[in-house]
Order: sequence, then structure tokens, then C-alpha cells
Amino acid sequence: MCGIVGYIGHQEAYPIIIKGLQRLEYRGYDSAGIALYDGNNIKLSKTKGKVSDLKTKIENEIATDGTLGIGHTRWATHGVPNDVNSHPHYSNSGDLVIIHNGIIENYDALKKELIKRGYTFQSDTDTEVLVNLIEDVKKSENLKLGKAVQIALNQVVGAYAIAVFDKNKPNEIVVAKLGSPLAIGIGDDEFFIASDASPFIEYTKNAVYLEDEEMAIIRRGRKIKVRKITSDTIIDPYVQELQLNLEQIEKGGYDHFMLKEIYEQPSAILDTFRGRLLSNEAIIKMVGVEDNMKKFLAADRIIIVACGTSWHAGLVAEYIFEDLARIPVEVEYASEFRYRNPVITEKDVVIAISQSGETADTLAAIKLAKSKGAFVFGVCNVVGSTIARETHAGAYTHAGPEIGVASTKAFTTQITVLTLMALRLARAKGTMSSSEFRHHLIELETIPNKVEEALKSDAYVKTVSDIYKDSKNFLYLGRGFNFPVALEGALKLKEISYIHAEGYPAAEMKHGPIALIDEQMPVVVIATKKGHYEKVVSNIQEIKSRKGKIIGIVTKGDTSVKELADHVIEVPETLECLSPLLTTIPLQLLSYHIAVMLNKNVDQPRNLAKSVTVE
Repeated sequence: MCGIVGYIGHQEAYPIIIKGLQRLEYRGYDSAGIALYDGNNIKLSKTKGKVSDLKTKIENEIATDGTLGIGHTRWATHGVPNDVNSHPHYSNSGDLVIIHNGIIENYDALKKELIKRGYTFQSDTDTEVLVNLIEDVKKSENLKLGKAVQIALNQVVGAYAIAVFDKNKPNEIVVAKLGSPLAIGIGDDEFFIASDASPFIEYTKNAVYLEDEEMAIIRRGRKIKVRKITSDTIIDPYVQELQLNLEQIEKGGYDHFMLKEIYEQPSAILDTFRGRLLSNEAIIKMVGVEDNMKKFLAADRIIIVACGTSWHAGLVAEYIFEDLARIPVEVEYASEFRYRNPVITEKDVVIAISQSGETADTLAAIKLAKSKGAFVFGVCNVVGSTIARETHAGAYTHAGPEIGVASTKAFTTQITVLTLMALRLARAKGTMSSSEFRHHLIELETIPNKVEEALKSDAYVKTVSDIYKDSKNFLYLGRGFNFPVALEGALKLKEISYIHAEGYPAAEMKHGPIALIDEQMPVVVIATKKGHYEKVVSNIQEIKSRKGKIIGIVTKGDTSVKELADHVIEVPETLECLSPLLTTIPLQLLSYHIAVMLNKNVDQPRNLAKSVTVE
């Protein structure tokens, strides 16, 4: 949660920081603020609302000159979204200014101690406590800022990514990280600080990603100095070349990032298996799997840990791994897994899934699994992210940046990676014949074109959306491989339109949800020809007899469901295990169009953030 941006160099800081905040607004958009320093005065402006509100306020109220600055866009944790609780925060003296992403869990005890020492507080935030703790250490022990930050952070319990500067040292910013991401862009006598690389991609391709419990002192005219917060060990920072480009993070003519990312799925899926899937040679090449094949083949079970949409992708993978590779799979909410004292052994393989690679609960689950001796494999999208570094091995989805808060291409590319893994393991275990294996590879290779075809239903989905946009409740039903798709469809609608929706296994409808069905209840039923088709048709008949409105997601050419449903949306035919890659497309479009028609903020739905880096 929250986005932080900083700059120190020879350029004017304000244009860089405000543009960076706009790119990071997916991380939080309750409030925003900027502090600029011109060598003499700190100019601070912050406000409840969007970055656009901040931009208007700044340009009306303060001078924007200065070559040092920090900015923040907030997802509220401690204290309601308002001007006072917005970042940046001053220390009591006004000398120190800080921005912070994360949660300081022991802030209340620290605050009480600081109040005893004469400190006062204007906000309800844990961040104002932290900046005054740093100031107290700095003054009481007569230390430089970097050392004071280090000592203060050793007293802190929680998670953080911070940037802090002292107006008495105009050429220095101190940054630190634990549990929340922080990237440092390295230019020509200039440095950029951000939660991810998007704010500085047009200025430099060179970046350092801080690891947990690392801090850096950034000074003009000097190399970055990185050290461990706990041990004081000096670290030689690894400078990596960024692969991101500016065009990838722009809307490209689409009205919203979400729509752009829905339409990017054919190319995103292709990029996911490019170089990995060689159907002509009947080969799947995944280095992370090949190098650890013995671990996978010796596993008693696979445990998948994830949150939100990634958890739904994990549920699809459960069906695929068990069906194709005959390996027992358990799918766990990372947020529950980490707290329930799970039974984990050295014979377990844990697959951790996260779009951002920074999800706090998933990272905690990884650390727990590693402590128990399990082999941990990561599936994520962001190169250099914490999960990519913390896991023993892994695979990137190569989906490209996903800016819309509601995941779309993350879901389909995660399923693609997990399908490749399951197929490779099935072949290695001998649970699939060579002809079956080749057939699956050839069919998987057709999926990008079939997603393209599924996207052609957009105009009709928009028509259906207009009919049901004022509904107060939706029910989504699916069976087998498409039960998780029903969950994902319901989640998408909830996230961006704020309409209550529930996903259920179709057969479970009779065990409760059927009581809700009447002429006011739209029911979205995934009824592709493969799998339990006849059973789902029976479920549709049960809905129809209770006057429910039926929106059927069907295989192209279907006639049985068409006779019963109020509306049918067709997808191309494919293997049952690959059908989620197609059936999810109309559900994404349905949620998108309903949200737009209701005038909701599609890319930045209320109360949500893209990267959940707090518990």
C-alpha cells in the first residue's frame, strides 16, 4: 500500500515527483502530499483526495522550485484520510521530513514515551511517531541523520519503506526498507526513489532494489552507501538494468488501464509461454522447474499460497495439477496459512503466487514455509520483487505492468505459468502420454488467438451490462475448472462496481443460495460443453423455474443453454483444463462495463490498492 517518490539531483524535483505520484496512484489514493526543498526552505503541501487534487493545490499555493523533494500517495492505515494525516510529516523541530509506506505496530508505545519527553503530535499516524523517534535519537545522542535512522528503526516493530531528509543537510536523503518495496534509480549525478521503477523509467534504466532490513544514504556526488540496519554491515548494492519501458505504463488510447489490460491478454499469454512452450518439439522449458525437478517429483504434496485473484488462479491450478500430474494440492489463503500453525515438512513444495511480488501475507507464508524446510517456488510478475528474491526458484509471468487495481491479465498469465508447470511435471511423472502431452501443448498455443476471439463479444457484453447495471446482487456459478472462475468473476464485479456478488460451485446452489433467486437476481453460469455440462444445464433449469435471470457463458455453437438462458455469451471451444483462460474474459468485460455505466472509478476502486504490502 501507499506510493513513495523522491528525487535529489540537478533537475527541478517537482515535475518528476508529481508525475511519479500519478504513476504510483494505483498503490493508494486516499490522500497525497509533496515536500520540496530549495536549499533554504521546505515547502510542503498535502491534501485528502487524488494526486490531481494535490497538483491543483500545490500550483495555487506554493513555489515549486527545488532540486530535492519527496512525495507520497496514501492508502490509509492509521488515521482517516484527511489533510493532517496525509504524508509527508514533519518532526517537532521542523527539521526532518518523512514519507512512509507500511505499518509501525508498536507506534502507540513509542508515542507515549515520546509524549513523556515533550513531543506533540498533530496527526493520528504511526509515521509522525517514527519521524519524531528519529529526531529524538538524533538529538539525544548527537548523531548524523543516517545513524539516527538506523538506531530508531532497530526500536521499531512492523513494516516500512521510508525516505527522510534533514533541511540542514540539503544534499542527502536517507531511505530504508523492511517488508515494503523500495527502488532507487541511479542517474547522472541524480537519484530517484520510488515504490517501483515506473516513476523514473524515462530518466534511467539503472536501479537498486533494497532488501529487507537495508538502508541507504543517498548523496549527490557520491555512490550510494547501503548497510544492514541490524548488523551495521556494509552492503555492495547490486545495480540491475530495468526491462520496463515507458509505453507499457501508458493507457495507449484506452479509456482505462483495466480495459487496456483486458485487451492485452492475448499478447500477455503469448509472452508468458514464449520461449517456454515448443509445441513442434513437444518440449516445455522452464529453468526454475528443470533445475528443481527432483524436488517436485519427490513432493508429497504441493501447497499453493496466495491472496485475492492470485488465490483464484491457485484454485484453477489445483484442478490442473491434480488432473494432469496426479500430485495432491492444497490451496491456502496466505493470510490464514501464516497464523494457523500449519503442518509443513521438507517433502512439501510451496508455490507462492503474487502479481506484485510484494504481498505482505504471501511473503510471511514464504518465510514460514522456508523455516520448516519446504522448497518454495514463486510465481510473480514484477522482476526483482521481494518474492522473486525470497523464494528458492520461480517463474515470472511476463504480463507487463498491470496498473488497474482489479487484476485481469495477472490472472490469465498466472494460470498459463501454472499450466506449463503442471504439464511439464505430468510428462516427467509419466501421468500423461506423449500424444496427450503434445495435444495439450498445441492447444495451449492456440489460446492467445482464442482469447482474441472471446474479446469480440465485448459489444454484446456491454449490451447485457446495461440491462443489469442496476441490480443489487449477482450470483456466479461454475463447476470443476470453472468454479474458481465464478469466484473471480464475482470478485471483479464487487471490486469495481461495488455490487454484491457471490461465486459458488454450481451444485452448491441448492444448499443455500437458491433461496436468493427470484426475478431480480441475475445469475451468471459458466456452462462450457466440456466437463459437467449436463449437470450445469440442470442447475440452469432450476434457476429458470424460480424466475432468475440467466447469463450463460457457453461454448461457441451451444444450443441447449441458449434455449434456457436470457443471454448467452460465447467463447471458443478448448480443452477443459484450459477453459478458464477463455471463460474469464466475458466476466472481466461484464464487470468493467457495469462499473463504467455506474460512473465508478474503474482503475482505482474505493478502499483498495494494487499492492497489499500491509496485513
